[in-house]
Amino acid sequence: MSSRTVKISKFLSLVLRHEPGRIGIQLDSAGWVDVDELLRACTAHQFPFSRDELNQVVATNDKKRFAFSEDGKRIRANQGHSVEVELQYEPSVPPEILYHGTADRFLASIQQDGLIKGNRHHVHLSTELSTAISVGQRHGRPLVFRVLAGQMHRSGHQFFVSANGVWLADHIPANFLQIHTGEQ
Repeated sequence: MSSRTVKISKFLSLVLRHEPGRIGIQLDSAGWVDVDELLRACTAHQFPFSRDELNQVVATNDKKRFAFSEDGKRIRANQGHSVEVELQYEPSVPPEILYHGTADRFLASIQQDGLIKGNRHHVHLSTELSTAISVGQRHGRPLVFRVLAGQMHRSGHQFFVSANGVWLADHIPANFLQIHTGEQ
């Protein structure tokens, strides 16, 4: 990905997940905004880019953070919002094991409180160990948890899966977590 594409992706993450008001746009209840409105607002706030550049960001983002509506006229972030949206994901049966990466400095609080969503709508989980390690590295020395998702689901907890394959849950109690040691 070019540095320009990375800058656009980061800006889109900011305005489509956290601060739409920063450029004067409003997300609908499901997180969608009109593409033309987004492009106009970005230009008006000194961050212009073209529809072709937007298409490239959506198509090449390795985490598939963004999606176009079926008609291509609207765009939204797939998950990770701190603003109130209802992404309309249906409950799904998770795999037996999912992973969550974080920094090791959070170990004590996670052992006490489990994984909490903080200012996001959900706790984000991965089917891939490598993804969890990568996420953990962004925050410091990585710590990866194995989430006993199958057991958790059977005990009544709901899981959702986003359009880009990220598993989501409201909270992961500590008793459903194991520290991944590389041997499991």
